Amino acid sequence: KTLEEDGKKVVLLSIPGSTPPELEKGITIRGRWGGWGADTYKVVYEPEEKLEERKSAGRGFRLFFLGAPLTKFVEKNNANSWKNNVQSFSVAKEAKLESHGLAVYAYIYDSTNDQKVNYDGIVFSLDKENVIADLKQGEWSEWAPVQLKSKDTTFDSDIKIKVIKMWDNSNFRITILYNNLNRLITDPASVSDELTANVGPMVDFADNWPAQLLYEDEDKQTFLDEAKMTLDWHKKAVPFIYDAYTPDVFIQDIYTPNQMLESRWWHQYIDTSREGYSEEKAEDAWADILELYQGLDAILGEAMENADENTYVVLSSDHGVCSLKRLVKLNNLFAEKGWLKFTIDKKTGEPKIDWKNSKVIYLKMAHIYVSPDGLGGNWERSSGQEYEELRGEVIKALRSLKDDNGVRPVINAIKWEDAPEFFKLPTDRIGDIVLEVTPGYFWSEEMDEDHKIFVNPLNSGYKQTIDARKNNCMWTPFIITGPGIKHTELKEPISHVDQLPTILTLMGIDIPEHVQGRVLTEVISSGSSPAIFVVED
Repeated sequence: KTLEEDGKKVVLLSIPGSTPPELEKGITIRGRWGGWGADTYKVVYEPEEKLEERKSAGRGFRLFFLGAPLTKFVEKNNANSWKNNVQSFSVAKEAKLESHGLAVYAYIYDSTNDQKVNYDGIVFSLDKENVIADLKQGEWSEWAPVQLKSKDTTFDSDIKIKVIKMWDNSNFRITILYNNLNRLITDPASVSDELTANVGPMVDFADNWPAQLLYEDEDKQTFLDEAKMTLDWHKKAVPFIYDAYTPDVFIQDIYTPNQMLESRWWHQYIDTSREGYSEEKAEDAWADILELYQGLDAILGEAMENADENTYVVLSSDHGVCSLKRLVKLNNLFAEKGWLKFTIDKKTGEPKIDWKNSKVIYLKMAHIYVSPDGLGGNWERSSGQEYEELRGEVIKALRSLKDDNGVRPVINAIKWEDAPEFFKLPTDRIGDIVLEVTPGYFWSEEMDEDHKIFVNPLNSGYKQTIDARKNNCMWTPFIITGPGIKHTELKEPISHVDQLPTILTLMGIDIPEHVQGRVLTEVISSGSSPAIFVVED
């Protein structure tokens, strides 16, 4: 917005927080996670009889643990009313895979005439007659045009299907990618059709958050397939955007590195401190990670192809990823203490919280909320003697918490009023207690009836509630090149908030009063004379 106000034409590609669009003259392409537009996230499908083994994830199948389901468990019945010529030597089964207002029918068949029940193929159709794809385990379909629906609006889209895994008994694990672009999530709306026609249907990032491709060995290759699609799409998008839209400023984000390093399949194998570490497994994991970074290089290379002597090229990341070894279910601890009341849905394993009769709860990512009068209704911060006594008891319980190996996961449990000094956090946006975690551990919101506190997670990386001043696993790259930049290496880590005032200064743009951070004068060449504005933290 600041750049647009200075007269720059800005294009944003997949930037979190860019929705609803603030740009009036620029272009917003798939603004993410702002509750705007039709977010056509991918979905994994399994039959209902697989639900029992997934109950332990609780709300881990929902987008950000709160939203729509990312894995759906669907009914499986004997096939009925299909008009296709696919022969099945066991009784054919069917399932309805429905998301984003679209139903895809799956016809599950056994192609082996061997007197055994061993289902091995699935036909996909929108009407049980015309075939979209006929797939075996591990195969992807081509993209197929469809119409999706968001609320009362129908729009053109595309789907791509993979059979991740099949079981002999007709159980299945299927994923459907839905084109992440559509006219409801780009501004102007016409941009989605232009990009889809010239670049292809968008796969923005691999898997989802929370991760779903964790449970079967075959999920690993599916993740790698999706990662390659994301890297290829983002690479192809760059030259088209420069040619078609001629931006003064192009800001592009890709989430796939986060997804890979938080997932199950890589971080744990490169962590030399883990029990069972082997150079062979680490070599394989590093090879995959190298391909990821080569994909990022290719995207950046396309941008640099469009740069001239007056262009600034900036590479930055918002966080690193640290190795995760143990989850701490704090809400189970609070339930044990009688401070948190909940019931568990017997079918899904999801908790239902009794807010009125609950006094303490942990919520993402580092915050504990405390109220001796109950947490029901619109939240307001409590005060008084009862509040202080309860908060003190909670802090004492947190500090005394210890794993079987003797590790205490809580480094700091800080009262909200002390958070500005300890963590530079604004007091109007935080819980009653703010946590700092011991590296290798992380808090989980999930709760269950057995009240177990320490568990081994499937994912092996995380990024929250770690003090980056102490732990360099949270450090991130910041690279900038262009006119007036010294070719130098920063000797000490900088704060993320220092990047914007530095970039604005180099571009000769006045720094707005609300911008925090300092200008990194140490990276600016003495031969150049940009206006320097120093802004206090």
